[in-house]
Amino acid sequence: MQSLISGYRAIVIGATGSIGSACVRVLRKDPNCSSVSELSRQSASPLLLENETSIAQAAHSLQASGPFQLIIDATGALTIDGQGPEKSLSALNSERLMRSLQINTIGPALVMKYFIPLLDSKRRAIYAKLSARVGSISDNKKGGWYGYRSAKAALNMMLQTAAIETLRKKPEAIFVALQPGTVASSLTTPFVRQEDCLSPETSATGMLDAMDALTVSTGAQFIDYAGNKIEW
Repeated sequence: MQSLISGYRAIVIGATGSIGSACVRVLRKDPNCSSVSELSRQSASPLLLENETSIAQAAHSLQASGPFQLIIDATGALTIDGQGPEKSLSALNSERLMRSLQINTIGPALVMKYFIPLLDSKRRAIYAKLSARVGSISDNKKGGWYGYRSAKAALNMMLQTAAIETLRKKPEAIFVALQPGTVASSLTTPFVRQEDCLSPETSATGMLDAMDALTVSTGAQFIDYAGNKIEW
């Protein structure tokens, strides 16, 4: 990434997932990146989206290594507890809806709470959160996937609100919700042929290039892995 300072420091949250691990691999090949800190449920300081204490402790474990110029939150889940997305109103279940919100909205919002303070305050820095095109209310043409769509739409609002607040103190910061494309992974396997998907490396490289080209805005931005704008 050329838009960040030479020797920039990065954090990847959800670093054991298909896209998160690809982001780590691509960043480690970047000669401009001096360090990549990986966090997941299996990291030395485990980060569990359902456990605020673990999120706070994971952020604290990296505080002395900051500030960071790039933070990527690659967490999220479509199939939760063995249950895929609902296709109709008749399939709605309160417990499943709450679980989707916990994993895809509430947990990532708490990650913002503890990790945005680690962003560089004096220079360009990027906070990126994997979102999904299905979280766009404007783009919803097919319906279905109630819990996942709603959780991602709520996530986008959390990011937008956090961006507006943070930019008052970190005016060079960039906040971006990312649509990674349909990537070959355990998440997409039940729903699409893997040969029709992007490789994780292609998605990660595209997203990093797209972030590199972003300019400071008054709030968060919503783009896909090719840099195309997505309407909220």
